[in-house]
Amino acid sequence: MRRTPLALAVSAALVAGTALALAPAAQAAETGIRFVDIAGEGGTVLKANVVTPAGAAASARLPLIVLPTSWAMPQIEYLAQAQKLADSGYVVVSYNSRGFWQSGGEIETAGPKDVADASKVIDWALANTPADADRVGMAGVSYGAGISLLAAAHDPRVKAVAALSGWADLIESIYSGRTQHLQAAALLGGAGYLTGRPGPELKEILGDFLSSNLDKEDEMIAWGRKRSPATYLDRINTNGAAIMLGNAWGDTIFPPNQYASFYEKLTGPKRLEFRPGDHATAEATGILGLPNDTWTNAHRWFDHHLKGVDNGIDREQPVQLKSRSTSGYEGYPDWKSVHANQRKFDLDGTQRIWANVDSGANGGITLLTNLLDQFLRTPPTVSVPLLPRAFAGVWQSERYATPQRVRGTAKVHTTVTSTKESGTLVAYLYDVGPLGVGKLVSNAPYTFHGKTPGQPFAVDLELFSTAYDVPAGHRLALVVDTVDALYIEHNPTGAQLTFSSPSADPSYVSVPLREK
Repeated sequence: MRRTPLALAVSAALVAGTALALAPAAQAAETGIRFVDIAGEGGTVLKANVVTPAGAAASARLPLIVLPTSWAMPQIEYLAQAQKLADSGYVVVSYNSRGFWQSGGEIETAGPKDVADASKVIDWALANTPADADRVGMAGVSYGAGISLLAAAHDPRVKAVAALSGWADLIESIYSGRTQHLQAAALLGGAGYLTGRPGPELKEILGDFLSSNLDKEDEMIAWGRKRSPATYLDRINTNGAAIMLGNAWGDTIFPPNQYASFYEKLTGPKRLEFRPGDHATAEATGILGLPNDTWTNAHRWFDHHLKGVDNGIDREQPVQLKSRSTSGYEGYPDWKSVHANQRKFDLDGTQRIWANVDSGANGGITLLTNLLDQFLRTPPTVSVPLLPRAFAGVWQSERYATPQRVRGTAKVHTTVTSTKESGTLVAYLYDVGPLGVGKLVSNAPYTFHGKTPGQPFAVDLELFSTAYDVPAGHRLALVVDTVDALYIEHNPTGAQLTFSSPSADPSYVSVPLREK
């Protein structure tokens, strides 16, 4: 059952990749682009392209933007944006990340060699283009975003970053709630094998991850921490690069929570933007050269921090959110202000469910589901009254007399008793209309190991952050089951989970709401 959505996700990614690659290629001949080979770390050849402003004087020193490609994407990925940046006075160097397509080496997954490659590309640009060493920026989507943030930690020459649909914490991204994000990992692994050369370390890690090898859990976590910009937060803050982070609410590869947490800990100039969509879909039209808010703001970010342009971006509220339910943007002074107003509803009573059976509640399909929500506002739906109570716990709030504007991170607190020492549960928050049809607001998985059967334990779970408006007359529902094709579940055959609300420690859902 899981192979079908994975196949759809891989197909969608490859189709998207082909479209993004072909669209800029048609205009390459018009841009005067120069294709070059750059020696990366250890002499590995990195295939790159350079776009320089037309008519730039030989003695001119121009700001530099370096663009590492996304995972599995070819070096022409950013040509449309590179041309726009060059037209506004930047030298732009985009390069194919190590191990992919025609670049040499093996896939390091944002390892030390990838970080060193970024510095080598900067070295090359300063030696071979009219780039200014004091005005260096980096940007990228997904893999390029992660490498850009890591480079900002290790190379103080990087003064500004636009990290779009990336990660700050790799473990919290694909192993949140101690649960493997199956479709995300399989999609990344499959695309890596199709378009590049995974190294032995990546092969081993991916194999252990997908096979749920708990004996290697500590090694996998250490591997992920080494590749997480959050690990090097102090270096990023010391170096002082201006950091812009952009992501989609429904990113099923790098969910938004870890970006928001990272943002709050940055001490330099910073900006956080969240929009509807899935992984990299918020930036996709910009890569095709079409109007795009994310890329427009990235250009404004660089103009201000690398060229000194007074364009007002430093005076705007630094946290900018676009709701999945409306078309406008909302500004906040910080991430804490987004969910400052919390409203709880109780998870009363005791409910027992059997594991190993999909109740019908689910988070959708990687890339596809939240892309549809982005453009058509059609999240996954379920008939809440028809959910089988033997396999799903269901709790509902009262009907709301006024619209409830959910903003930020909803939190679940409950007490669980399992008949087995291991298990997985998935929590879903639904917007339920008068006919009982629930539209998915958010979800998140939670896995436990080493628990004493029959012994209750507390569970605190943060759902993936979102911005969603619940209409007046609707209610919220929390649904908990044990199987979702997005995740690997760890429920032994015949396991049962009991959810209770002790008087000394009541269970609840805390929902962050915007007051106006």
